[in-house]
Amino acid sequence: MKRRLFLKAAASSSVLPISLNGMSLRTFGKESFFSVLGKRANVSDRVLVIIQMNGGNDGLNMVIPIDQYSNLSRARTNILIDQKKVLALNGTNKTGLHPKMTGLQNMFNNGLVNTLQAVGYPQPNFSHFRATDIWNSASDSDKVVTTGWMGRYLDKRFVNYPKDYPNTTMPDPVAIQIGSMVPLSFMGPNVSMGMAISDPASFYNLLDGNTGGSLNTPSEIELAYIRELTQQTNQYAAVVKTAAGKGKNLSNKYVNGNGLCDQLKIVAKLISGGLKTPVYMVNIGGFDTHSNQTDSADTSIGTHATLMQKLSEGIAAFQDDLKLLGASDRVVGMTFSEFGRRVQSNASGGTDHGAAAPLFVFGEAVQPGIIGNNPTIPNTTTVNDNVPMQNDFRQIYASILQDWFEVPSNDVKALLNNQDFNTLPIFKSNAASIEDFADMVTQIQISQIYPNPTSDFIHLKFGSDGGGMLSISVFDPLGNRVIYVEPKVYGIGEFTEVLDLRGLRKGNYFVQLSSPKHQVTEHFMVY
Repeated sequence: MKRRLFLKAAASSSVLPISLNGMSLRTFGKESFFSVLGKRANVSDRVLVIIQMNGGNDGLNMVIPIDQYSNLSRARTNILIDQKKVLALNGTNKTGLHPKMTGLQNMFNNGLVNTLQAVGYPQPNFSHFRATDIWNSASDSDKVVTTGWMGRYLDKRFVNYPKDYPNTTMPDPVAIQIGSMVPLSFMGPNVSMGMAISDPASFYNLLDGNTGGSLNTPSEIELAYIRELTQQTNQYAAVVKTAAGKGKNLSNKYVNGNGLCDQLKIVAKLISGGLKTPVYMVNIGGFDTHSNQTDSADTSIGTHATLMQKLSEGIAAFQDDLKLLGASDRVVGMTFSEFGRRVQSNASGGTDHGAAAPLFVFGEAVQPGIIGNNPTIPNTTTVNDNVPMQNDFRQIYASILQDWFEVPSNDVKALLNNQDFNTLPIFKSNAASIEDFADMVTQIQISQIYPNPTSDFIHLKFGSDGGGMLSISVFDPLGNRVIYVEPKVYGIGEFTEVLDLRGLRKGNYFVQLSSPKHQVTEHFMVY
């Protein structure tokens, strides 16, 4: 085995041997990034909390497109939530939340939530494992990347790991996952940032910190590395326990029996206890709702409703705790799931693996509101129909890196596999407001698609009020981009492009007109 691969494999097999409130913790390490960060206390104190919703969340049942309700009711006759029960959101009568999400409704209405519509990527993958890897690595769906987006960031911010760590500048783990799985998202370019040693004593009696002498074997360097890593694990264990002892929880909104509440309660306690860790990750599972997604007698309750309630309760309690602890201005959170679900429900009262879905970014630092439009639901749907992507998930990553952690834009590109992804107005520090961003819809418009339905060609008539670079994409029912017209510069005025659709199967399709800052999408049919 090559030395580099050995080190990566060895590091990924270590777990921090401690627990808090019955929850196991895993830690990740490194130190000192782009020099600007070390000089900005407000940036170095900032925290990101990632909430993974394992299984593929039904976004249409979470952020409900009220203005598409009539067509949605045709597609989801057996799981549709009564429109009267949908929770209203300030500033819009087109979009609402699942009835069990009162905590997030209150946060949204109090300006603490940014909702991003139809987040995905071109050519979506419907495998849980592969789709999760794509989100964690920030890769294209047809490329395998063995490092994680956050791991690459931590590798640049905290250099020369594992040597000389922990130290006085960074005595704490730089990322903590509460749970049993080390995510790919924390994998650095050289070694795994994760520690998964369940019993340090099994590795050459290292519990007492003894690194031992030369073993006089070809693997001496590798074994010495493991010893050093294990010593750090023990030191980090002591640091985390100390922070947990100092920390506190002040909110009374945490709900017993809610596993997400339990995890976020620990995160709040560690932040309160003075831990300098900038990244935490927690998980809530159960979203693979192929059957019995709702109660047959009352669609506002059931399996998915319980998940929505736990998600909402956990986030609301955590945000309340942060406010009471005086830390709410330096902590933001985001949710994600590896994919959404199909537009049409199945005969088992559930939904199958789908493409794009909404996610939340929350905290005092976010610009409140909704980015993107409600998904267009066709009048007639099939089992293959999906929500087409409006926002690439890597735009959210770019926004977090650039606007929250203040990474220079050129470095953001490098961290996202050398691809350019424009930021979105998620954070108040972004120059553009959500209103400005929404106004860009009026700068590009799709005015007509004809003939529609069609069998071979469509004429796409569109306008640009400001001119500039525009591209055109066509997405099939599965969410795959099947046609892509390379970006080119258009002037001010109206234009027509003819798209050759020969070879496409019958069904619903979506054409998307994109500028560097926004997209507009319209539906058409091929017969």
